[in-house]
Amino acid sequence: MKKTIYSISLFALLIAAFVLGGCVTVPAAAPAAPAGEAAAPADASAGIPRPAACDAEKPFIAVALPNLSNPYYVAMKQGFEESAAAAGFEVEVQIADNSDERQLAQVLTMLEKKPCALALNGNKSEPAAAIVKSANDAGVPVFTVNVTVDPEAIKDQGAVIVQYLGADNYAGGQQGADMVMKDLGADAALKIGFVTEPDEVPTVVRDQGFEDTIKANPNAEIVAKVDGNVRPDDSMKVTTELLAGNPDINVIWASTGPGTYGALQALQSLGNTDIQLYGFCAADEPVTGQYRGCVGQEPYDYGARVIGQIKEWLGGATPAPEILRPLKTFTTGETPAPGEVG
Repeated sequence: MKKTIYSISLFALLIAAFVLGGCVTVPAAAPAAPAGEAAAPADASAGIPRPAACDAEKPFIAVALPNLSNPYYVAMKQGFEESAAAAGFEVEVQIADNSDERQLAQVLTMLEKKPCALALNGNKSEPAAAIVKSANDAGVPVFTVNVTVDPEAIKDQGAVIVQYLGADNYAGGQQGADMVMKDLGADAALKIGFVTEPDEVPTVVRDQGFEDTIKANPNAEIVAKVDGNVRPDDSMKVTTELLAGNPDINVIWASTGPGTYGALQALQSLGNTDIQLYGFCAADEPVTGQYRGCVGQEPYDYGARVIGQIKEWLGGATPAPEILRPLKTFTTGETPAPGEVG
């Protein structure tokens, strides 16, 4: 995966210094995970700060999400808000509109309000480490969801999270490859193009699961990969370019829901019905025609479960460092339910 060094801007550092003041000691960061595996958070039992807000009548939980243009996050936001209300929490959800800088600024502002905990779905895996460090310095425990914070960036920041909860992304990639081989043949000649996002840990892990599994077919070849940026329009554009440069591709694997939708739009625009599409489920899109199969997540459930984990922790339980949820698969003739998206 492409790496860049992410630094908090001078402006953000000044804000952090003004807002947060002193620091607290946090446990050492977890080591980097082996290639192809999601990063396991540091051991939550090593000492979790408990802000005073946790003992309020209605504990305040801060939630940071990337956007609401993706139906995935609409469902997750609803899961957080409805579950928080049922649990007796006050919750504030901030939406970053796909900006790392805005998400950092939003979290710094919420940290001024001294929350009991921060639930973080980072905009991008690597920049999210700076957000975790800011919460650590404020003495606020961080529960991450969906987007894994990059383990090397966490180590560089000297930061720590309490828990990661999300899909079993490696298994999701495996499930996608299994569908391809079941539908097209275990030894079929396959030229595969990826519509992915190389700078987010979950998509990298999904792709690794797919690649490791498709190797069971000796005639399968990964021809090229393009960055769909987890956006339908970008994915449509790069899929069109991918096919123009690689006319022998006969299978596309898209490792995000917006990537799948964009790839499908590109195929339909080109009038190309020969290429078979598999991926993480596009929202409200029936699996039909050349869109042969998808893997579905449950973002409403993830948001609700994070709230449940925080409530259990406040009740004295030790959170598991990592919770990986199983994924559903959908094949021809099936339509994922609302909220079962990639």
